[in-house]
Amino acid sequence: MSQQNKTNEINIELSEDMAQGTYANLAVISHSHSEFVLDFVRLMPGVTKAKVQSRIILTPEHAKRLLGALQDNVSKYESTHGKIKLNEGGAPVIPMTFGNNTAQA
Repeated sequence: MSQQNKTNEINIELSEDMAQGTYANLAVISHSHSEFVLDFVRLMPGVTKAKVQSRIILTPEHAKRLLGALQDNVSKYESTHGKIKLNEGGAPVIPMTFGNNTAQA
């Protein structure tokens, strides 16, 4: 392997806790002139208060790289699994009750 390839390698470590991941079904994105803030939120049925599960802060350059990477991955996903369907107008529907607000055991 050439010296140049060796300097471009990154060793990324993923702990067991982090590998479990955190579920979020809503992302709130805001920005200033110097950063983008992505808050990932988990909405639960019958609960009117939602908690931010994770906050990621990016520079504008990294936000644009993330956008490109997401576009590339969505394109690859759709070429394998079919087009991802959105609601009319593309606006997300926030499922506050998940279709059923009565719990059963």
